[in-house]
Amino acid sequence: MTRETGIGEWRTVARAEDLALADARLYALPHRDPAGELLAVDILSRAETVRRWRTGRDGAVALATALPGDAGPALMVALRGIEAATVRRRATRPRVMGIVNVTPDSFSDGGLAAEHDAAIARGRQLAAEGAAIIDVGGESTRPGAEPVAEAEEWRRVEPVLRTLLADGLTVSIDTRKARIMTQAAGLGVPVINDVSALGHDPASLGAAAATGADIVLMHSQGDPTVMQQNPTYDDVVLDVFDELRLRIGACSAAGIPQGRLIADPGIGFGKTFPQNLALLRHLPLFEGLGVPLLVGASRKGFIGWLTGVKTAGDRLGGSLGAALFAASVGADILRVHDVRATVEALTVTGAAAHGQAPAGSA
Repeated sequence: MTRETGIGEWRTVARAEDLALADARLYALPHRDPAGELLAVDILSRAETVRRWRTGRDGAVALATALPGDAGPALMVALRGIEAATVRRRATRPRVMGIVNVTPDSFSDGGLAAEHDAAIARGRQLAAEGAAIIDVGGESTRPGAEPVAEAEEWRRVEPVLRTLLADGLTVSIDTRKARIMTQAAGLGVPVINDVSALGHDPASLGAAAATGADIVLMHSQGDPTVMQQNPTYDDVVLDVFDELRLRIGACSAAGIPQGRLIADPGIGFGKTFPQNLALLRHLPLFEGLGVPLLVGASRKGFIGWLTGVKTAGDRLGGSLGAALFAASVGADILRVHDVRATVEALTVTGAAAHGQAPAGSA
């Protein structure tokens, strides 16, 4: 299998001077036990190559305090993000976001909920199965998908959003367009899920800021029409982290507080199959962004590549494997097609990890 990241073996940190390299960028990769408690932290220093050292939490803080210039504060930001993730994992298990594609051409279920009544029924079903958020989208962003006109996208999603909100459900709008964000928020939609991290539409940063909604910033490389044509990175894990960090900074400059942001590394969006695996394997590094993490691996092509299952709708087993792994290494939200199976799997693994069954179980 092709190596897709330069993150190598670790060494014990000896001196702060080891990390204080000119032009180096620093990252923190936490290691946890099955219950989510922090065991150790790898400090990564990226200049011409990536060097890696392991230490404990207190050692990492001491290093950040001792580092000169901007390096120490930047590392401390990442460590605070890891601390916040520890608190979240103690308090809650990952939430499940159920997918409602009001489209004729989505990669897995295009056409199944393209009509309004079917989409509404689908959203209600997913909520009954345990989805905490219903993600409604009217434009396919699968590899090779063509864009949809704004008016048509709104025609598809508006009645679905309005009805599911009236049911009292938590709904997100999956869109890249500023005006759709504004219109959806006007109906009361509390979450915007943008596969371009507010980068596709020049007006989206301002529009998203004005809505007051929470915002999922997803990383993607290239437009959906071309994104899978030879995606290239120097180091996929660190490059995606850096780009998401820049988008969080852009949101801050636009007046969007960090507390409203969620980061998504964008599995399947401008990545090769080995690159997707590298991102999943190093998901804990993204805790250093300081915001909750969303992972959407459900039915993706890399699962078919690993399992040999060609039909996307038949990839339940592989999708559950990806979801449970993502949950075990730090995902706060899992975006899935198969809600009931995912919720049940999370219930069992959560009970095993924390040593207790959920309230009301036999």
